[in-house]
Amino acid sequence: MSSSDSDSIGAESGAKASGTRYSHAYEGLRSLLLSGSIPPDTRLTEADLTRMFDVSRSTMRTALARLTQEGYVTGEVNRGVRTRSFSVEEAADILEAREILEAALAGKAAERATPEEVEELRRIVQDMEEAQSRGDQDAYSRLNRRFHQQMKDAAHQRTLARAYDTLLYPLVMRQYRNLSAQHPRSGSLEEHQAIFLAVVTRNPDAAHAAMRHHVGSARRALLLDKSPEPPVN
Repeated sequence: MSSSDSDSIGAESGAKASGTRYSHAYEGLRSLLLSGSIPPDTRLTEADLTRMFDVSRSTMRTALARLTQEGYVTGEVNRGVRTRSFSVEEAADILEAREILEAALAGKAAERATPEEVEELRRIVQDMEEAQSRGDQDAYSRLNRRFHQQMKDAAHQRTLARAYDTLLYPLVMRQYRNLSAQHPRSGSLEEHQAIFLAVVTRNPDAAHAAMRHHVGSARRALLLDKSPEPPVN
């Protein structure tokens, strides 16, 4: 092997390692933010984050720049970043956008889901029923996330899915969720069953309406409904 070949392989190996470290920092911090384990408006410093993820400051800075651009954190000049905090109006707008996009995805899933995807939805709903019956809130929450992910995948509509993935609604839910409220929310399971029924019967209008009702109910449960007040007579 020539020295130039060796240098080329070494450079390629170094680039891959650098990319792996960046992915580790970006994905790790993004997952941490989405988990809700860091409260809104918490200051994060580069020094703390580089120690946490065992990466260089330049790698962490690149990851933070992307997370800032995507809206997960907000930048502070010479002071690191803060976890994102949403006003009520911002939160309501994001959840309203989620309602519209996810309803559209549900309609497409009713048209395009494969038999295998429909069966997976059936299994998820059955598992949700069992989790609710035994009072396992954590399992129900995990299955709820799987259900919505499966609906998005079964839609086979990449443009809608990309738009949906840019929403920061998990952060909004973490900030505004009432931890003392009943979970799962009353009617949640029945709403998932209605969505599934619309998909299995290949009824896109019903799937759209059922998902719109479901996500809208979750939004209103957070007291973020932006519907205009009725006129006072």
